[in-house]
Amino acid sequence: MKKKIVIGSRGSILALAQSEIVKQQLEKNFPEYEFEIKKIVTSGDKDLVSNWNNSDKSLKSFFTKEIEVELLNETIDLAVHSMKDMPSISPEGLICGAIPDREDQRDVLISKNGKTLMELPKGAIVGTSSLRRTMNIKSLRPDLQIKQLRGNIHTRLNKLKTEDYDAILLAAAGLKRVGLENEITEYLDPKIFLPAPAQGVLHIQCRENDEEIKNILKTIHKEDIKKIVVIEREFSKIFDGGCHTPMGCYSEVNGDKITFYGVYFKDNLGYTASITEKLSEGIRVAQKLADTIKEKIHE
Repeated sequence: MKKKIVIGSRGSILALAQSEIVKQQLEKNFPEYEFEIKKIVTSGDKDLVSNWNNSDKSLKSFFTKEIEVELLNETIDLAVHSMKDMPSISPEGLICGAIPDREDQRDVLISKNGKTLMELPKGAIVGTSSLRRTMNIKSLRPDLQIKQLRGNIHTRLNKLKTEDYDAILLAAAGLKRVGLENEITEYLDPKIFLPAPAQGVLHIQCRENDEEIKNILKTIHKEDIKKIVVIEREFSKIFDGGCHTPMGCYSEVNGDKITFYGVYFKDNLGYTASITEKLSEGIRVAQKLADTIKEKIHE
């Protein structure tokens, strides 16, 4: 009889799709094990009405805490999270066991009539609950109206069709993972419309003392993605990048060099900069870019 390994996941369609991707990779590498997904309800799933943009508490851990409790209690063996939901420090006893391949990190626009962001008529209503996306839109199209939009991917797409929205903004990664990329009207240029740090990245969490699971997860870990994520998350940390902090970044790697783009919005103004450094510089890349942006803010 095969040994069973239980993967913890939120119950949303996207979370389950992400967990299924990881499950299939592990099944391919380890046919001698049986892998099973267990749905876990988190605070974030229970509390969809909070006005997060005005919340003083960071949303980091909002979608992860209950899953981490199950990991520590050994009722699951590993957990699949979106990296952007993860606090910078894991609870004691838990680690990031793997960062697998990254999905498309861009934001996308989906419009009712097939119009792109720059083609939308003056005063058109765009749905998003992200402060970063709101500020990006305002800097490119100050004439558009922003309307709050909550819910999972399918709920948001349905609201676009049935409610008073001309377009909505989403992450490309989520749409691609649930097989809805044909809904996308326009992929937004990530050098202009900067994504959230670590957008499209998964964080596979496990117990620090579980050598068997750690060895299994090594087979799907991508060290090159990890190096980029470390830089992006450092940039987020410098600007206190909770879900209601309007900042974004984008990484472009060419050989051993990284060109790193960043934006931080303060008092309705966007401060942007980019630098090219050796990837081996690590978090110093983020620190240098952040220093450049801070200088611009104080000019």
